[in-house]
Amino acid sequence: MFYHDKRLQYKVKVTKPNPEFARLLQQAIGGIEGEMRVCLQYLFQSWNSRGPVKYRDMLLETGTEEISHIEMLVTAVALNLEGASSALKDKMAASNPMIESVLGGRDPRHILSAGLGAMAADANGVPFNGSWVVSSGNIAADMHANVYAEATGRALATRLYELTDDPGMKDMLSFLIARDTMHQNQWMAVLEELGGTAANHPIPNSFPQSLENSDFNYSFVSTNINKETQAEGRWTTGTSIDGKGEFNLKYAEPLGEIPVLGMPDKETHAQSEQMTGAVGSFIEK
Repeated sequence: MFYHDKRLQYKVKVTKPNPEFARLLQQAIGGIEGEMRVCLQYLFQSWNSRGPVKYRDMLLETGTEEISHIEMLVTAVALNLEGASSALKDKMAASNPMIESVLGGRDPRHILSAGLGAMAADANGVPFNGSWVVSSGNIAADMHANVYAEATGRALATRLYELTDDPGMKDMLSFLIARDTMHQNQWMAVLEELGGTAANHPIPNSFPQSLENSDFNYSFVSTNINKETQAEGRWTTGTSIDGKGEFNLKYAEPLGEIPVLGMPDKETHAQSEQMTGAVGSFIEK
């Protein structure tokens, strides 16, 4: 069950509406780096959580907070669009028929589809994609995915901060950037609590490493055909990051055979010329 408060989590003020900036803010709502992604990611991880209840509760509370961030950004888009329809009409009346050049950096769907409101889409108007949501059932894997999500979200927010001169928008973004800082640290704190790098990795740590091919589990494979790789570093020598092996460099070589596939299935209706092979014609058989 969810409850709501009519007040925003943090203040959202726009001094001068800017439809172009409203379009940019859409990326922070429905883009792959946006709040819809982290909101649903944390909520699905919490709802799917098995094990200590504190992780479920933590994810649930953070996912719920992210709903508040979507609300803030949607409000910011709406405030930046105030008066946009009249301004656009005046601009169109005074210019050439080329709608694209008239609109400039504005998104016409903010008027046509959303009535001066935000959409569940990115800055190009592409709808939010649920396939971006990661909920693997492995808490360590999910925490790494969450760090990535917050890192790219924070990078986006800092870029938006640089693209506006509106003091209210800078203040709102400063708050969101700060929350991204906390959430990055929060997810890394979970990994630390789970035992750190050595205990968590390789993920999943529940699979016995004795069943891995030990000739390759800590090898950096170079595919440079001239065997003149410059891709050498911490990952090619010394103790592995998880402390369970030694990094080494191998040059790639084919260890398998040339693949040979069977005849096409007649019900797939390949060409007749395909129905032949080393052992004779499918049709003849």
